[in-house]
Amino acid sequence: MKVFFMDTPIIDFLDRYASSGALRCHMPGHKGDTRFFPRPEWDITEISGADALFEAQGIIAESERNMSRLYGTAATVYSAGGSTLCIQAMLAIMKREGRRVLAVRNAHRAFLNAAALTDIRLDWLMPVRRDGILSGTVSPAAAEAALSGFGEDQSCLYVTSPDYTGRTADIPALAEVCRRHGARLIVDNAHGAHLAFMPENIHPIALGADMCCDSAHKMLPALTGAAMLHTSREEYAPLLKPAMAMFGSTSPSYLIMASLDGCCRYIADEIRGDIADSLRYARVFRESFAGRLAFAEGDPFHVTVRASESGYNGDELAQLLRDEGCECEYSDSGLLILLMSPVNRREDWERLGPAMEKVLGRAENHQPFSWECETFLPERAMTVREAVFAPSEDIPVDEAEGRICGAVNVPCPPAVPIAASGEVIDRRCINIFKRYGIFTVNVVK
Repeated sequence: MKVFFMDTPIIDFLDRYASSGALRCHMPGHKGDTRFFPRPEWDITEISGADALFEAQGIIAESERNMSRLYGTAATVYSAGGSTLCIQAMLAIMKREGRRVLAVRNAHRAFLNAAALTDIRLDWLMPVRRDGILSGTVSPAAAEAALSGFGEDQSCLYVTSPDYTGRTADIPALAEVCRRHGARLIVDNAHGAHLAFMPENIHPIALGADMCCDSAHKMLPALTGAAMLHTSREEYAPLLKPAMAMFGSTSPSYLIMASLDGCCRYIADEIRGDIADSLRYARVFRESFAGRLAFAEGDPFHVTVRASESGYNGDELAQLLRDEGCECEYSDSGLLILLMSPVNRREDWERLGPAMEKVLGRAENHQPFSWECETFLPERAMTVREAVFAPSEDIPVDEAEGRICGAVNVPCPPAVPIAASGEVIDRRCINIFKRYGIFTVNVVK
């Protein structure tokens, strides 16, 4: 019998990267620090005494209550399926109430997929772009006008804040608009699990949101896939688990749940001190590059460099940083995102500064410019659900004019979808697709 050598490419890559010593300017928030990692022998199933995530009455429920107290919520529940599962649950609860969702267009593709699964009534609100960044924010006045147009329909405003670049929305003002219209405010706060513990509590729940999700693994020392679903409304507390159980795995990872449990202790004992220190380091870093790099406004742990406006190519900066042993979170020709967290130590920031100095000395200079493109809502021909589940095909983008967008097409993580599922692709869409290097598109047959 011939014996074949079986390689383990995933394990091998993870092992190489873990031993490379790279400075992790990207998710997850634990930054590979072994102080926060649970042990492999903790990987169990729902044995006696271990509780069960979606019917939690024991140790999981106790840990969730601890987390709820830390965040000051009516209820907080854990997700081992990331914020994706939380978004699905939030939309399911809105669907149950018969609400029509007004979503700010800079939504993650997880939202679009959840809209397809729930077949919820969906309307879009375009954000206002600033700093040449493709995401943007929405004004309370725009939300007011849009919700007023819904008439007597029960409604919900869906906001992503912070977005991928760290930009935050005016949650208190949006919450007040929603209250005036009897609407619910739900927030994709995947990038903001730390916001409750900043010098001023600016977490969406504290600012008036009805529900929000936090991806603990992005900004806290939790394993990838660890997230939380919060609500400020007592009547929603018993709805969270059943809604999550509709979409979540019946075998949630105890390693992920253990890392969330560990976050409770970290939050209670350490996070405020770490945040205070890290805010100083982040400020020093930005000040050291004043006049040479333009940074986007927003959460200080999202170090978003407006590369093209600074006279550089973001992809080139990312590769040169990689050569210096610093791996970024995201780059394109116009942006470079270095995602730090409270866990990053002083030595991390002191390492990042000289690396960036070297990079700027080696990078090719360009004439600074800000990409501006038209923002518009394409014509809608089908619901998101109809389009996602319809037979589809991939075609060259130049042949897509007049066709209906099928699968979700989002060009990059911070982006406003150029064409969402069910919308008609026109020449404006095609031009933007091509500018972002997208040359094939999925369309309904």
